[in-house]
Amino acid sequence: MAILVDRDTRVIVQGITGKSGILQTKSLIDYGTAVVAGVTPGKAGTSVEGVPVFNSVEDAVKQVSPNAAISFVPPLFAKDAAMEAMEAGIKLLVLTMEGIPKHDVLDILSYASGRGVRVLGPGTAGVISPGKCKLGAHPARMFTEGKVGVVSKSGALSYEVGKTLTDAGIGQSTVVALGGGPIWGTTQRDIVKLFNEDPETEIIVLLGEIGGGTEIAAAEYIAESVRKPVVSLIVGRAAPEGKSLGHAGAIIRGNKGTAASKMEALEKAGASLATSPAQVVELIRKLG
Repeated sequence: MAILVDRDTRVIVQGITGKSGILQTKSLIDYGTAVVAGVTPGKAGTSVEGVPVFNSVEDAVKQVSPNAAISFVPPLFAKDAAMEAMEAGIKLLVLTMEGIPKHDVLDILSYASGRGVRVLGPGTAGVISPGKCKLGAHPARMFTEGKVGVVSKSGALSYEVGKTLTDAGIGQSTVVALGGGPIWGTTQRDIVKLFNEDPETEIIVLLGEIGGGTEIAAAEYIAESVRKPVVSLIVGRAAPEGKSLGHAGAIIRGNKGTAASKMEALEKAGASLATSPAQVVELIRKLG
């Protein structure tokens, strides 16, 4: 099993002939991901790393039947690329780029909702189901196949915790990095729900940070519906009030968005709280 991606995932790379597209396409192929097509208007008939390039997603769908897309298109053209992919029938869309205009993000998410499309991002490092499929920037050496599902806003934090788990001999079912926000397609609650329903995932690790309320929404769902063990690490516990730090969503005002408020909600929901990646390992071992 796993969530979002597996061995049957067939990937199309939008913006494949750009610098990031070329680099990431090689990384995906090296991992074993089935990259079946790329799209760059005007470059049909060429190839990147042996992957055929098409002028449009529609042409690629007709020829090679992809079911997921990862986009490296510049932010100002991201909306057009996303709409094109969804109109062609792609059901999983990974938006790696930051800086997409907010109104464009809202248009993408509204259109996706009406068509049953899962959008990961924008600004996401992607998703990896170790041993099965990588769709994003996660360094392959940091992850190994197993039973722990990990969800994070931050790509870097998901890398760090994944490596810490792997070094401790604890494998992962899927590791998902959602992106920095402030507007997301897929949320922590969404991924926790998928992990809760995934028979391969036995323990859920929720990595959060200051700013926004998505961890609170996830905590509410955990309290209501999740019966699997949940371990949570919230970073930014010493962050000053009112100062924007890192991700666009990482800002706190009053008690809203503080690490303390999120930790309290998660603890009430039954999650085990860690204060470091090393302690995440300790808690998982106790639960196992």
